[in-house]
Amino acid sequence: QVQLVESGGGLVQAGGSLRLSCAASGRTFSNYVMGWFRQAPGKERDFVAAMSWSGHSTQYADSVKGRFTISRDNAKNTVYLQMNSLKPEDTAVYYCAASSSYIGSDSHMYNRWGQGTQVTVSS
Repeated sequence: QVQLVESGGGLVQAGGSLRLSCAASGRTFSNYVMGWFRQAPGKERDFVAAMSWSGHSTQYADSVKGRFTISRDNAKNTVYLQMNSLKPEDTAVYYCAASSSYIGSDSHMYNRWGQGTQVTVSS
């Protein structure tokens, strides 16, 4: 099993950048697809990005394409989300998640979740 802990959230002005990290415990981190989701107040949890275990395959939500980049360092058991050109509508709690094989936007297919980190973008 893998346990996930996010960090790197905070308050940033529109147009700014943040890098989120998700540290995983467990020896099998490199076997998992890793994803990022976000949930704004009063809204459903939305897919942001995902990356295959090898890093060769990635997916992004249309709303973040060209602005966000997912990456992973299997040697450090960590997945990252670099967020540039942030907008107020990016404000949400961001969660990382792990899937044994599924790479995609369906949150139900991810079976390990972190506690989340708050990202607030001011206008």
